[in-house]
Amino acid sequence: MKYICLGYIEPNKFESLSETERNAMLDECFSYDDELRRNGHFAGGDALQPPQTAATLRWQDGKVSITDGPYAETKEQIGGILILEARDLNHAIQLMSKHPGVKAGPFEIRPAADLSAFIAESEQRRA
Repeated sequence: MKYICLGYIEPNKFESLSETERNAMLDECFSYDDELRRNGHFAGGDALQPPQTAATLRWQDGKVSITDGPYAETKEQIGGILILEARDLNHAIQLMSKHPGVKAGPFEIRPAADLSAFIAESEQRRA
């Protein structure tokens, strides 16, 4: 089963590290990602650019409203997304609890939604 892992980071935490600390953190994270790949658990993922590069879309007054930046009410911002292949939620938690990125901020883990039935029904309606 696929799990979506959202990695959060406190603003300026990464930037406040020394170059040596940043490099060590990145090396640890990439090494663990390699281990996940070797064991068939890394199904995809990417880091995100800083929150100020984001745009948030919402439906408002019958049209799309666009706001610069993220829509978040927490200090932490999403720093990246990892798609994990795991047996169940406990296995996903076990795998991600070893990820060095947890030191930079929390990871939120959610099962991926299987939309294939919804897509098939929609395709039939649109045919």
